[in-house]
Amino acid sequence: MKYQDINAETIDRWVREGWEWGRPISHETYENALRGQWDVFLTPTKPVPHAWLGDLRGKKVLGLASGGGQQMPIFAALGADCTVLDYSPLQIQSEELVAQREGYAIRCIRGDMTKPLPFADGEFDLIFHPVSNCYVQEVRPIWRECFRVLKPGGILLAGTDHYVNYIVDENEERIVNSLPFDPLKNPEQMAQLQKDDSGVQFSHSLEEQIGGQLEAGFTLLELYEDTNGEGRLHELHIPTFLAMRSRKGWVET
Repeated sequence: MKYQDINAETIDRWVREGWEWGRPISHETYENALRGQWDVFLTPTKPVPHAWLGDLRGKKVLGLASGGGQQMPIFAALGADCTVLDYSPLQIQSEELVAQREGYAIRCIRGDMTKPLPFADGEFDLIFHPVSNCYVQEVRPIWRECFRVLKPGGILLAGTDHYVNYIVDENEERIVNSLPFDPLKNPEQMAQLQKDDSGVQFSHSLEEQIGGQLEAGFTLLELYEDTNGEGRLHELHIPTFLAMRSRKGWVET
């Protein structure tokens, strides 16, 4: 079985078990968004600044690996024309259920983001990509595809996992792993993931996450760090996630 399929099955199981990032928003939360009261997250604890999204009315938004009925309903309430691509059937199902419940249209596509995205060049104004490329071995092709499907001047909002989480033990007290963390090449790392029911995950360097965007042609505009939200690293205020706002093309000064 391909690692992508293992991850889809794992996330479906997490959703059935009540995974935080697999619980769709409530009707009340949707109604609040219609009244202008909302937040969305690229990383575990810090909400995305509203200015990062701007006015979404009439904008075409792609939720990349962003299924689950959490962000796309908010964007739909703000007037966006939403598309979501996710490889988890249950995350796609949640998007469809919320859209049906609230009465808005959304295009839902079950797709693997390690493959070329099934969209035209320059199709979207904004891509919302919360932490998920830790489930993908190579991230540079994803940045290139994001660049391709965005309009000139389009915005990429991406949440990424630092490599810090991959070097420590389960109690986050000792450094136990070398980098890169790649279970397809390291059987011991694969055994760790299987023991913890963590799917198939990969560490990525800042060269891959930030440098990969720059290589694709993006201009990095803003960023912030975030923690796990729980555990020893969080208690020690050690950041383990990065959120970035990038623009397709150069910013004129």
